[in-house]
Amino acid sequence: MRRFKIMVYPYAVWAFVLIVIPMIMIALYAFTEKGNDVMTFKFTLENFMQFFEDAVFLNVMKRSLFIALITTVICIILGYPCAYIIAGITSEKNKLMMVLLITIPTWINMLVRTYAWLGILQDNGLFNTILQALGFHAIKIIHTDFAVVFGMVYNFIPFMILQIYTSLTKMDKSYIEAAEDLGANKVQSFLRITLPLSLPGIISGITLVFLPAASSFFIPKLLGGGQYVLIGNVIENQFLTAGNWNFGSAVSLIMAVVMLFLMWLTKKADRDPSAERGF
Repeated sequence: MRRFKIMVYPYAVWAFVLIVIPMIMIALYAFTEKGNDVMTFKFTLENFMQFFEDAVFLNVMKRSLFIALITTVICIILGYPCAYIIAGITSEKNKLMMVLLITIPTWINMLVRTYAWLGILQDNGLFNTILQALGFHAIKIIHTDFAVVFGMVYNFIPFMILQIYTSLTKMDKSYIEAAEDLGANKVQSFLRITLPLSLPGIISGITLVFLPAASSFFIPKLLGGGQYVLIGNVIENQFLTAGNWNFGSAVSLIMAVVMLFLMWLTKKADRDPSAERGF
């Protein structure tokens, strides 16, 4: 066993250098004044006060969480039936093929995929060209709320599908057989057996969709036309444009705390349904 412990060291070093040190730097910038040099730091809470006292930043935070919530709900509504259908396929070859079709888009960089949809959804893009060819009027899609949500759902829904699919495939089918033997119909079996046992996959999918959706910055920047500002855009602007790393770090730290709290809530909801039901 000690031999295998040695294999942990490279990962521990990697995590310390790429995760722990940057987080320490963000915390340091967040609690210090702008313009400090290396040897003298002036600690302050002004960066956090600036965020909470400005209604604009609070509204951006609310909008970011709302858009992430809408994205997550849509991913669940669309992703669960898809995962359920794939898990129900009897042929392993066809099942693997469907999973492959779901995962293939994720092999391409997310920025490239978003740029592709930018060309499809713009006013003179492919979508409106097809509409006009069919005799319909062109419609405004790009630079709208719909375009931003659509881009997020497209990019993040594979994570939801795969998590739910994994839970469904791990489920013990004997529970459903027992329910049918006791007189339950398909709807009752689904509501009382399948859905509760797939909750861990749904919870994991929510985590993998909600967190990146709330902090995404290039999707609203591209599909929202740069005028649809979310919290990720605020952080990007503070670091790259305004040059205020202290305030940008404070916003990042606030967002990290919110995300950790939401992860704690999802963890509390992630219980073993079979244990609660006495299976």
